Amino acid sequence: MDQNKTNYSPAHILAREHLFTVICLYTVFYIFWFRHLEQTVSGDYLIMHTKVDEWIPFLPVFIVPYLLWFLYIFAALVYFSRADKDEAADLCLFLALGMTSSLLICTLFPNGTDLRITANPANGFFEHLVWMIQRTDTPTNVFPSIHVFNALAVHAAVARSKTLRRHPLVQGLSLLLMVSICLSTVFLKQHSVLDVLGALLLGYFVYAVIYEQSEMPALVPAGADGFFRRKKKTARAYQAVGKDSRK
Repeated sequence: MDQNKTNYSPAHILAREHLFTVICLYTVFYIFWFRHLEQTVSGDYLIMHTKVDEWIPFLPVFIVPYLLWFLYIFAALVYFSRADKDEAADLCLFLALGMTSSLLICTLFPNGTDLRITANPANGFFEHLVWMIQRTDTPTNVFPSIHVFNALAVHAAVARSKTLRRHPLVQGLSLLLMVSICLSTVFLKQHSVLDVLGALLLGYFVYAVIYEQSEMPALVPAGADGFFRRKKKTARAYQAVGKDSRK
């Protein structure tokens, strides 16, 4: 890290210097909140369903990228924690901010899907894996899709990485896996296309908060980027407002 720590945001310093502890504590926090929602959101919730969802077939083979999601997240955190702790801290904050936002949305606006097709384990290996997932994952708390959001977060880190820019094959494979994971959520009927779009929109806002961006989206609270972003910089949009107010 830079010798002058005052150039870094409080959240970035915390995540960078205590990365393993932050990941462990946040994982426990997330699991408890998510399990609470899984147990309490049962019947009265907003159904995420569009006509487009009905055109999408159920393809059990997509369970492969769906499950690779877990390895994708884990591998990225391990790699960046060793190769670039600043990128690891940014990724950690990206994931935590987005996942917490998703939990808050599901708490305030309980939601679920009626798209699930009950898998038959007798229909082959892939459908057996889908059946196992369905046994532990209820069709609730689906908007926005955490699978999609986290895949976007990891690929953003891979695409921005200075070290991985020298390895275009790795970045290309990351893009392919990210897209496959996003597609898997709808082809397995785990999510509606609305959940995917919601995750993309959430990713846009969180990206603006975490990473350097000249203009902040209007819905992002003023100062949010200063707390989470790596460097303490006031976004140009805020600077422009300040200049206008002084005229």
